[in-house]
Amino acid sequence: MTIPGHWPVVLTDGDLTLRPLRLSDRRRWREIRHRNAHYLKPWDATMPEEGRVEGMRPPTFFTMLRIMRREAREGRALPFAIEYQSKFVGQLTVGSIWGGSSRGAYFGYWIDQAVSGQGLMTRAVALATDYCLNSMQMHRIEINIRPENTGSRLVAEKCGYSIESFRPKYLHIDGDWRDHVSYVRFRDTLG
Repeated sequence: MTIPGHWPVVLTDGDLTLRPLRLSDRRRWREIRHRNAHYLKPWDATMPEEGRVEGMRPPTFFTMLRIMRREAREGRALPFAIEYQSKFVGQLTVGSIWGGSSRGAYFGYWIDQAVSGQGLMTRAVALATDYCLNSMQMHRIEINIRPENTGSRLVAEKCGYSIESFRPKYLHIDGDWRDHVSYVRFRDTLG
């Protein structure tokens, strides 16, 4: 689905900005991911053993960025950097954008533990949700969250998402197939 004029885009809410992920984010992205490795590990996607190629390493920042930029150009993703007070603090990706009769996408996100709990991710998800549902005219946004990730679940709920379903062994996270709760928000529930 190609949505002309929807990328690149910058969204702002005071001192919070969502902007395209850039090559210049590499150093800060790697530093935050390294410093937050233990904090993010229970929520990060992993490659199942049966999908691994011997000797294959995780993608580099450059490879991830190249793939995400291509997806954005083709209208299938919006890879946002999250900036707080002009400093990179996390990432929010609108992924698997689809069109046709269902028109939607899913959100995936993470934030530096040093700024967690300040409402920044809630603001970022609200910005991206409003943009996708209003400007892009999407019908549905999904956020799939591990049941024990209470912080992320609270973000979804504060942004008006409702539980749609329970998905057993939905995604490979932290080394195993993990259950998820699927949250959803529809365009016709805008208030």
